[in-house]
Amino acid sequence: MALLALDRRPGAGDAAGSLRGLLSAVRGVQGGGVAMDVALGSGVFRTAADRPRQLVEMPGFAGDLLDPGHSHGTVLVQVAGKRADDVRGAAGRLARSLPGWAVRWRIEGFRARNRAKSDRGLARNPFHFTEGFGNPADEREVLDRALVRDDQGEPAWAVGGSYQVVRIIRLATELWDKDSVHEQERIIGRRRDGRWLDGTPVDEEPNYRADPRGRLTPLDSHVRLATPDRRNPAPLVRRGYSYDRGDGDTGLVFSCFQRDLAQGFEAVQKRLEGEAMAKYVLTTGGGYFFVPPPGDAWVDALAPR
Repeated sequence: MALLALDRRPGAGDAAGSLRGLLSAVRGVQGGGVAMDVALGSGVFRTAADRPRQLVEMPGFAGDLLDPGHSHGTVLVQVAGKRADDVRGAAGRLARSLPGWAVRWRIEGFRARNRAKSDRGLARNPFHFTEGFGNPADEREVLDRALVRDDQGEPAWAVGGSYQVVRIIRLATELWDKDSVHEQERIIGRRRDGRWLDGTPVDEEPNYRADPRGRLTPLDSHVRLATPDRRNPAPLVRRGYSYDRGDGDTGLVFSCFQRDLAQGFEAVQKRLEGEAMAKYVLTTGGGYFFVPPPGDAWVDALAPR
């Protein structure tokens, strides 16, 4: 996977025309096993009335150290495929075919041991843990969590779209690997293979009420803080990619999709303040974006009136 955050160059023309050119370039480059998706930053929109109501620049949260050069962007393009060379080549061709756009930041990622189990996409992250179990296995629930509905007060064109959060998270893998596996599992709140610490099967939800003092699953563990009531999970769908920039800079490109930022990512992020894993992670970039619904009708929201 490659993410390219783009900004419009000065004098590039009107926003709607620039976006139509971008979409045309994407369609001309993708294919051959490579897929591309476009998401919009808040800077695309002429007025607040046109913009999805929660779409703003991503704020800094507790413990973040956001690099402006690796954060935000007018448009985000995700390039994905099975082969790294194909993805890298397609991303390069796209960037060269967009004279009206400049690359603000770019990052590549991969999913180690990528596989599907019970209709969930699973992969191993740089901390050696399998992730992806928190996503629903049912497609209907995936869509319910991710897609904007027509009763949310959003602009009509945004119905069927999704708020996307991207977080570039640097992981202190050397420090992490000094801890025992037992300690790592208590910090995460799961076994490395996804099993629950209280013995609950991986495909079932643990009963934290039976462990009120955190004897089995610590109260400050990642999964317990993120979703304290496993039977009422946060309404979001996540997707993580590992990255390795060399020189010890390894981590996770975390993305999540939701119909409501406040109820989804932001609620979870606030609960994670003070988690035991905090000293091992540092978010350095990313942003808030909006994935428009299929088709080009949404471009008209940017057209001059």
